[in-house]
Amino acid sequence: MASEKTNKLPLFDRVFKPEHIVLENGHSVDRPKSRIPLILLCLAIVIWISIYATGFSLSTIVKRASELTVILGQIFTPNWSYVPQKVIPPLLETIKMSVAGTFIGSVIGLPLAVFASSNINHNKPTLLFVRLVLAVVRSVPTLIYALIFALIFSLGAFAGTVAIALFTLGIVAKMLYESIETIDMGPYEAMQSYGATTFQSFWAACMPQILPIYLDNCLYCFELNIRASAILGYVGAGGLGLLISERTGLRMYHDVGAILLTLFLVVWVIDLFSDYLRSKLV
Repeated sequence: MASEKTNKLPLFDRVFKPEHIVLENGHSVDRPKSRIPLILLCLAIVIWISIYATGFSLSTIVKRASELTVILGQIFTPNWSYVPQKVIPPLLETIKMSVAGTFIGSVIGLPLAVFASSNINHNKPTLLFVRLVLAVVRSVPTLIYALIFALIFSLGAFAGTVAIALFTLGIVAKMLYESIETIDMGPYEAMQSYGATTFQSFWAACMPQILPIYLDNCLYCFELNIRASAILGYVGAGGLGLLISERTGLRMYHDVGAILLTLFLVVWVIDLFSDYLRSKLV
């Protein structure tokens, strides 16, 4: 142990000044030099480059702060009369897209997660191929998928549903195969030794272990998709996005406030419902 005198050195000296430490047994060692100064220097350089590259200006924020308060003031005084006829139909379309897309993506993601699990799939080429596909699928934002599918399938909710399903597939499969690789494989191997097929062994021995995690991942993706689907209309994929874009372009911020606050209430209710379901899964 180091001497009591060494432990009572000021924090600055202990971090930035490597010193000769005398141990209780009479021996001494040189404390390694701290890397904190180098880390702070690199962090400062990265921050400076980022600020320079993005043209960030604190003075601009200060000067335009009054405009922000004006817009927020209009948003938080919503035009509730705009909601019944104009907001509810696209909001319901947004929810339907999220439900359908989450369901389809979660169902397809389950078998892909099995193929991507190294303790189930021992075929190395297939394993690497499935993981590569999932990595590519996850790397593309939902909005880009919606733009591509809107060009392929034409404008509307169908393109948004397919985009949400593909995004959900990537997330659910990734999170699930990582969970599968941590389960107890004893029951699975026992069933395999008795001659059961891979599907029978997985369904009976592994599925009960991962089912709560799988459902929790599905609920998590559903919450994400409700938020994401609200902006898919910007690229013609249905939902609230087109309405938000239209009212923002016309600077009708009272209507924008009604849309956003209605969406907030819906998301809040869905979050409460998801939390309730999660409590039942434990």
